[in-house]
Amino acid sequence: LVAKPRCYMNESGRQIGPLAKFYSVGPEDLIVLHDELDIDFGSVRLKRGGGEGGHNGLRSISQSIGSRDYLRVRLGIGRPPGRQDPADFVLKPFPSAARTEVELLIGHGADATELLVSDGLESAQNTVHAW
Repeated sequence: LVAKPRCYMNESGRQIGPLAKFYSVGPEDLIVLHDELDIDFGSVRLKRGGGEGGHNGLRSISQSIGSRDYLRVRLGIGRPPGRQDPADFVLKPFPSAARTEVELLIGHGADATELLVSDGLESAQNTVHAW
């Protein structure tokens, strides 16, 4: 099942929690794709669990399912330039010059998700983290 919440990202848990419960999906089988400031733009990283790192969408999901131990496909968007507020940075559209790279990042995220499902976390990490 692939689902995209139709609410603000910061409130993702409101929809993901009930959906996971309805389909009896535990944290070990939940995969969340999200933007990640702490990873260079264009990079993809996989992990299970961990903190939310100030990401309100992840915090909402963790609260709604009662666990942080779900799988994550982290799509690197890099840090904001200069002293720009991270909240302003993530809400701003990507520059038009970066749109092709954003499409590639999304494609790599989808590929990484397929590997995660088919091969498991460790094998998928070995492949994806070498890209």
